[in-house]
Amino acid sequence: MALRKIVTDGDPVLLKHCKPVEKFDSRLAELLDDMAETMYNADGLGLAAPQVGIIRRAVVIDVSGDRSGLIELVNPEIIERSEETQYGTEGCLSFPELYGYVTRPKTVKFRAQDRNGDFYEKEVSDLFARAVCHELDHLDGRVLPDNIEEPYDPDDEK
Repeated sequence: MALRKIVTDGDPVLLKHCKPVEKFDSRLAELLDDMAETMYNADGLGLAAPQVGIIRRAVVIDVSGDRSGLIELVNPEIIERSEETQYGTEGCLSFPELYGYVTRPKTVKFRAQDRNGDFYEKEVSDLFARAVCHELDHLDGRVLPDNIEEPYDPDDEK
């Protein structure tokens, strides 16, 4: 595994629509492993492939708090969104100085493939649902500044 450079604000790769993953091979496994290591090293909850300069539909997420809940989503799509919403703060590894309030569905159900190409579905809520929505936005070229409804300053809480 290796740390990859996180692409930041201003890089056009962040605004691109990602292509589906077609080859489920050692290169994909290496990408997913590197993305997880990079996410953990940056103290993130999720990381999408375009955030490391790769225009493919791949995401890693771990909202466990203790690095025990890593999930890999390849070619993910949200197939159900709850009508109930949640309003809360979000940050982004690609926009390290930006935080804001964003409304997301409280629960989402998604379909994805694992690193071997096997399909699975999962329903998640709360922070996990927020992370799925945030990371899948990256795959469609939608970034945090597009979603912020109101700015947030974490220094206000100190």
